[in-house]
Formats: sequence, structure tokens, C-alpha cells
Amino acid sequence: MSQQNIPKSVLEKMLSNDFFSQWLGIECVNITQGNCELKMKVRKEMLNGFGILHGGVIFSLADSVLAFAANSYGKISLTIEANISFLESVSENDELFARATEIGSTNKLGIYDVLVYKKPEQKIALFRGTVYRTTQNHFE
Repeated sequence: MSQQNIPKSVLEKMLSNDFFSQWLGIECVNITQGNCELKMKVRKEMLNGFGILHGGVIFSLADSVLAFAANSYGKISLTIEANISFLESVSENDELFARATEIGSTNKLGIYDVLVYKKPEQKIALFRGTVYRTTQNHFE
């Protein structure tokens, strides 16, 4: 498999077994090695008791885009730390985007910033995650 095809192949493999991300209804906008962008539409069953999007859903979207970006090199990578800051509330039917960008990487660790936003670039949340890169490959 060519290096160029690895990110998309890994995403497809991971997503096929990721039933929670499927429930979120995420779609890939773009993926390259170390970077990924997803989108999703907010549904009624995702709202909290205040009628706005549950923060756990925003965290989950950010965590998913981090996972796809971190694993895009073909090595199994697992989140070991993550934090989020919420900036704005989100309503039913809003379309959210999450963009993960690799900001530092070694053979064992990767650090990623994730911006969750509504168009046009209205920031909803800022997320930072660290992953551990195993020696296992997604494909032999």
C-alpha cells in the first residue's frame, strides 16, 4: 500500500468497527498523514437537559478526529491524555466540524490540537490530545 493511501485506508478500517463514531454520524472531509477533518450534524438525541449539545458529544467528536489523525501513519496509536475547553453552545441541526492538526511527534508520542467549529470558523471548542504510538501496524 502506498504511503498516500494509508490515511484513508486506516480511517475506513477504524470507522468500520467504531460504532459510537457511526452513531455520531461523522463524515470525513479530509485526511492526510497527521491531519484529519470531520463533520457531523447535531441531532435531538444529542442534546442535554438545557436543550443544547451535550459536552460529551463535542469531546467525542474531537477524540474521534484525533484518533484518525494519529493513526493515519499506519501505526496503532492510543490516546493517553486529552483536555477540552468549551467556547460556545451548539443547537440541534447545527453542523459541526472538527480539525485535528499534529503539532509534535516522536516515534512514541504525538501531540494534536483539535479545533471544533461551525462555519464560518465560529470556534466551539479547543481540544488537545496526546497519543502513544505502539509498534503494531494497522496493516501487515
